[in-house]
Amino acid sequence: MLEPIIRFEHVSKAFGDLVVLDDLSLDLQAGQTTVIMGPSGVGKSVFLKLLVGLLYPDDGHIWVTGVDVTRAKERQLRQVRMRLGMLFQEGALFDSLTVGENVAFPLRRHTRMKEPQIRETVADKLLRVGMPGIEHKMPSELSGGMRRRVGLARAIVLDPEIVLFDEPTTGLDPITSDSIDHLIVE
Repeated sequence: MLEPIIRFEHVSKAFGDLVVLDDLSLDLQAGQTTVIMGPSGVGKSVFLKLLVGLLYPDDGHIWVTGVDVTRAKERQLRQVRMRLGMLFQEGALFDSLTVGENVAFPLRRHTRMKEPQIRETVADKLLRVGMPGIEHKMPSELSGGMRRRVGLARAIVLDPEIVLFDEPTTGLDPITSDSIDHLIVE
């Protein structure tokens, strides 16, 4: 059996007296789609924050692409994060940047791509999420579903090995929710 791309080994996390995760062990293979469901407040977002190294467990180890993120130095953690794409609940777009600038943000921050290639990559990712030609628009001009699609374009702009979604369809109408679900599967 192949080494899992993500491994949680006996992970526990509490906030004061509130135990959120208790001895969680889980292996996820590359190419696998996994959904973690549960009511609000049971630890889904904490799970994701632990996975990307924004929080640290009280006990246990978390391996992502072969790196123990619970013990990794900042440089290693940055390299792991480059292999992850994350779509946050509301898209988490920067309101002061255009759609194109939002999607290009990771490219400008983490690559040495030249501007023509950045523009081409941004256009390609927006096309992939069904939002071509809106680079000039501001996030405030977009509906909730459009914001999520732009957030997804930004999440995949670096061609990550792993894409994480934190309640990507919460608060959307059923038709928009369905289209976001199709994009996720794609």
